[in-house]
Amino acid sequence: MSKLLEVDAIDVDYGDFRALHGITLTVAEGETLAVIGANGAGKSTLLKTIAGLLRPSAGQVRFDGHDVSRTPAHRRVREGIALTPEGRRIFGSLTVEENLEVGAHGRRPGPWSLQAVYDTFPLLAELRTRRGAHLSGGEQQATAIGRALMSNPRLLLLDEVSLGLAPVVVADIYQALPAIAEKGTTVLVVEQDLTQALTVADRVQCILEGRTVLEGAKSEVTREQVQAAYFGIDDTRETS
Repeated sequence: MSKLLEVDAIDVDYGDFRALHGITLTVAEGETLAVIGANGAGKSTLLKTIAGLLRPSAGQVRFDGHDVSRTPAHRRVREGIALTPEGRRIFGSLTVEENLEVGAHGRRPGPWSLQAVYDTFPLLAELRTRRGAHLSGGEQQATAIGRALMSNPRLLLLDEVSLGLAPVVVADIYQALPAIAEKGTTVLVVEQDLTQALTVADRVQCILEGRTVLEGAKSEVTREQVQAAYFGIDDTRETS
């Protein structure tokens, strides 16, 4: 598989605070990469940098072989990068369908339409006339993902899908991700929820305090290794 996204040794700063230290990752076209880390690890900063909301102070972000490190966020959407932000951020005064149509502004050609989103998230079809302010957290999350898909992205960035949601709701949303991948959409999901992220990922990358501490194919890393990396524990130490 060809590399769709390449993040090459980026540093990202908030004033004098460095949030990411030389982060490197790649996502091949058609795969799902899960970036896992605790709160404050730098996961959201990474996605915002890929989406164009932040600029790296060092390193490069390349999409389909082209350097997009200085490309504005709206142009990255047109090139095929869509972000579902932490906290959903749907429009409370708009209906579900109107929120989805917002995502179609300047859309690329591709398989995602209103009907395709409704087929993937059937609950949204039932709620199409309900205003965003009257949706549950899970319904808002499904709407936010659907809105991103309406731009027909080549790369879908999902920021903290499980945040603030009941486990049964999270499981329902994660069940839709394989169907998204089957339509040819490459997925990069950042999560604190190890269980859900590991169910959908082809590869896993753990970051801690803005640095990569573990990466590999899901089949090549154990849950124990992922947990140790997540919490910053040296799992190579001997036990007495």
